[in-house]
Amino acid sequence: MELKKSDFYFDLPQELIAQDPLEDRSASRLLVLDRDTGAVSHHIFREITDYLKAGDCLVLNNTKVIPARLLGVKEDTGAHVEVLLLKRRGPDVWETLVKPGKKCRPGAFLSFGDGLLRAQVLETADEGNRLIRFEYQGIWEEVLDRLGEMPLPPYITHKLEDRNRYQTVYAKYEGSAAAPTAGLHFTGELLEQIQAKGVKLAYVTLHVGLGTFRPVKEENVLDHHMHSEYFQISEEAAEKINETKQAGGRIICVGTTSCRTVESAADEKGNVHAGSGNTEIFIYPGYRFKVLDALITNFHLPESTLVMLVSALAGRENVLAAYREAVRERYRFFSFGDCMLVR
Repeated sequence: MELKKSDFYFDLPQELIAQDPLEDRSASRLLVLDRDTGAVSHHIFREITDYLKAGDCLVLNNTKVIPARLLGVKEDTGAHVEVLLLKRRGPDVWETLVKPGKKCRPGAFLSFGDGLLRAQVLETADEGNRLIRFEYQGIWEEVLDRLGEMPLPPYITHKLEDRNRYQTVYAKYEGSAAAPTAGLHFTGELLEQIQAKGVKLAYVTLHVGLGTFRPVKEENVLDHHMHSEYFQISEEAAEKINETKQAGGRIICVGTTSCRTVESAADEKGNVHAGSGNTEIFIYPGYRFKVLDALITNFHLPESTLVMLVSALAGRENVLAAYREAVRERYRFFSFGDCMLVR
């Protein structure tokens, strides 16, 4: 079966790309898509409680975005460099994306914050990424917090005034280069209301890499190589998910990252196993979901792997029709945008 990248194209006016988060997280709009009929209805996000019932389990990704963007200079020439932390590879060693990469060959020394943080380029890794060793005094997290910036996606050009707005209210474990954005709509109050309805909350961790923004270059979708991301599922979370399944409740994943986590950790019978590892799971139409029953997700880029994942759940025609409706209704798109429930 051939799946073409162009099959997932839709026309998106630039002005619908949300540049700033809303004042109230739960005031985003919510488009509800019935995956069987293709019917859509329009709501406000806090009305999500109307679609959740006792016995359901909401799966949330509690990863925390680190201020992974560092602006510095090459020590020998003073030329400006930008370093994006992608993955920790060892004590003080990170795989990074460096711009401009050509000037940062192995052996080069970089300096950030007037020497508060120094780095040496060790080697070139996959896809031109650089392995870098950092040197500093004190605690790494504190140094990074002081010098780093939030690595906002390339399509957001406004400066983020409040760092916490690119963080879910339940973010816990540091390691992401991007936020699991479907979770940005939840407030602590809304989560309490959801639990009061008898809905279980299961927290899993998947550290989102910048590969999530990497465009699909191959016209044949099956030739696309997915980036690898680290995930972890606790015994408690696995138990909650499996108990819900056995009792006939629904597993509702908040975001494509939660979806990819549980689908990666499940066996063929749909039982989720506790543990950790790296996943390169690529979900596109034809995929049979083992765990997930419904999905809460933002509106994604045309021709992206994320649109393909949503299409695997609800059917390409239904999803593209819902996206056309969202464009007509002037929904806000991407990370700081509005939301969709596929049920």
